[in-house]
Amino acid sequence: MQFTGTKDYVATEDLKVAVNAAVTLERPLLVKGEPGTGKTELAKQVAAALGLPMIEWHIKSTTKAQQGLYEYDAVSRLRDSQLGDERVHDVKNYIRKGKLWQAFEAEGKVVLLIDEIDKADIEFPNDLLQELDRMEFHVYETGETIRARVRPIVIITSNNEKELPDAFLRRCFFHYIRFPDTDVLRKIVEVHHPGIKKQLLTTALTQFYEIRETPGLKKKPSTSEVIDWLKLLLAEDMDPADLKPEGGSLLPKLHGALLKNEQDVALFERLAFMSRGKR
Repeated sequence: MQFTGTKDYVATEDLKVAVNAAVTLERPLLVKGEPGTGKTELAKQVAAALGLPMIEWHIKSTTKAQQGLYEYDAVSRLRDSQLGDERVHDVKNYIRKGKLWQAFEAEGKVVLLIDEIDKADIEFPNDLLQELDRMEFHVYETGETIRARVRPIVIITSNNEKELPDAFLRRCFFHYIRFPDTDVLRKIVEVHHPGIKKQLLTTALTQFYEIRETPGLKKKPSTSEVIDWLKLLLAEDMDPADLKPEGGSLLPKLHGALLKNEQDVALFERLAFMSRGKR
C-alpha cells in the first residue's frame, strides 16, 4: 500500500515518503504548514489514491477529545424516562458514536482525518494519546471496550497556532509542507487550470512571489489563494500586459484574492507612495 500521489494533487517526493513511512510504522502522520498549502486535501487524496473510505473530524476551539470517542446523552435519557419510553432501559440508545469509534469499527482500513488539531484546547492531544496509541478505548456506560478491527491511517493537520505536547509528538510521524517553489507551483496550477498560457503564468507567479516576499506582510498569500487569483485572471481574459499595476500603484489586479486584510493593502499603498517620492 504505497501513496504515489494522484492526478489531482501534486505531492513532492518528501511528502510521499512521509505518508508511506507513517503507513508502514502505523503511526499518525502529523502534517504542519501554512494555511492553504493542501494539508486537508492531502488526506482526501491519500484516501482516493489507496481506494479507502475517509472519515473526517474537523476540530473547533470547543471540541473535546471525548467527542471523538462517544457522547452519552443523559438529558435525552432522562426525558424519555419521564415519558415512559421503553428505549430508556438500554443505555446504548443514548450513546452517540464519535469519529474514532466509526474508524475503529470499520470493516476495513480507512483514512481518519483529524483536521486542525491546534484549534482545540492544549489538553486535547494529550487526551487522545492512549486511544491513538493502543487503538482502543473503554465505554464506561456500557462496560465495553472498543478496539480497532483494522488500524486506520490517521492524518492529523496543524496550522502551528500552538505548540503540541512532546508526548503526543513522540507518537507521530512528522512532516512540514513547505511553501512550493516556482516549479512545483506551476505543476499545481496546471492541475487546476490546465492549458494556462505560459507567459501569463510566468508574469502572474513572478508578481505573486514578489508579494509573498514583501517585508512586513501580515498574511502571506497561500497556494489556494494564488489558484483563486489565476481563476479570476482567466475569467477576465487578461494577458501579461494587463497585470501591470496602473497609476503608480503596487497593488496587483484583483488583489482581494491575495491580500486578505487592510493592513497589507495599506502596506502596498505606503510602498507606492514612498516609491513615487523617490522619483
